[in-house]
Amino acid sequence: MSAPEIPVEMGNDFVVARGSAIHGHGLYARRALAAGEVLAEYVGERISKAEADRRCREGNPFIVALDEATDLDGNMPDNLARFANHSCQPNCELVHDEDCDRLELTTVRGIEPGEEITFDYGYDLAGHLEHPCRCGAVACAGFIVAAEFRGQLRQMREAAAG
Repeated sequence: MSAPEIPVEMGNDFVVARGSAIHGHGLYARRALAAGEVLAEYVGERISKAEADRRCREGNPFIVALDEATDLDGNMPDNLARFANHSCQPNCELVHDEDCDRLELTTVRGIEPGEEITFDYGYDLAGHLEHPCRCGAVACAGFIVAAEFRGQLRQMREAAAG
């Protein structure tokens, strides 16, 4: 699936979407941001896991898990948060605010103006070869996998190298 078109100056007071060296488009800080700031809500259609699997097979990269039964398809023009790329050393995370049942892109550390906004996509090891990582982090795993799987992935790669 190609990178979505960005309406002119798509952004808010915190971030703006534009081209990214990591992948396609990215989000960038408009100003200095402190840890704990909510930058945008990850909005989309609530769908079943079966429907999410079908859409993923069709190439939709904007689906995120909400709970054990439901996912959120963020492939919507007004979903600014969908432009945040993966990083093995992210500066944000998606937080499920259960009080208002929202997914919020929230900073985990201070961020400088112009810095790209990233979070850990949390992929498992299944199909990791289909998701190379280009985040550029010093500790980049080479593939988009959740932090909990990166050690195992390194061991697999070292064993294969011999």
